[in-house]
Amino acid sequence: MTTQRIQFKERLKSPGLIVAPGVYEMVSLRLADRMNFDALYMTGYGTVASLMGLPDAGIASYTEMVGRVAAMAGMAKTPLIADGDTGYGGLLNVRHTVRGYEAAGAVAIQLEDQEFPKKCGHTPGRRVISLEDMVRKIQVAVENRADPNFKIIARTDARTTLGLDEALRRGEAYARAGADILFIESPESQEEMRRIGQTFAGHPLIANMVEKGRTPVLSQAELENLGYKIAIFPVTALLAAVQAMTGVYEHFKATGSSISNPVDLYDFGELSKLMGFEDVWEFEKRYVETK
Repeated sequence: MTTQRIQFKERLKSPGLIVAPGVYEMVSLRLADRMNFDALYMTGYGTVASLMGLPDAGIASYTEMVGRVAAMAGMAKTPLIADGDTGYGGLLNVRHTVRGYEAAGAVAIQLEDQEFPKKCGHTPGRRVISLEDMVRKIQVAVENRADPNFKIIARTDARTTLGLDEALRRGEAYARAGADILFIESPESQEEMRRIGQTFAGHPLIANMVEKGRTPVLSQAELENLGYKIAIFPVTALLAAVQAMTGVYEHFKATGSSISNPVDLYDFGELSKLMGFEDVWEFEKRYVETK
């Protein structure tokens, strides 16, 4: 995992936008991992939805989430950025979370300044802790990582309830506290995004691209011009999958069969290869039991 962290660290220094698609369970992880992205983003929204069938509202525990980090990072060849919510409690919890996510193999952990229980970004009613309390969380995170290449991402959700000026003030404080990457969540216009980019010129910034969310979804070139370094697309693949499954299930309900299904299907043989069956078949050829 150290190699992946160094790889991600060097990519942060090189020109161009890092596109990090959201992965939320092991099929999406395996599919995205073979496409040579610079990084993948383990989305809290999608991971909680797929693991528990519940909203990303502080319900999933540290133990449940770090297990998902370990499974995904352990399989991926691509650097994995992982959503660490609020650190799952106070300062001692933050230390435990950072150490756990690092040991699980992530290249970066995202920590946010919401009150517990947190809510998913781009949803209403999010409230934030004090700036001073979040600064202490970041300091704990920075000081207690074992590998300096393990990146700390500081996210503020202050824009939605307290305004952009407060979000920028918090971003500046979090950068001074040692955050490697800043995540000013939910700007509501391209002009706000431009102001964020100008305020933090030279400091890596994350743009959260959520279709039909609060922030405009922009092109790669537009994001680069605004000063963003990383674009995450946390739920795009999940939305596409749910849309496709809806069509399949509706067709089953209407016809009782998959014949003339209107949804394009991934090839079953290719899915078997994606899941690693070729290795199983080769193993069986070499070590088949004989009587």
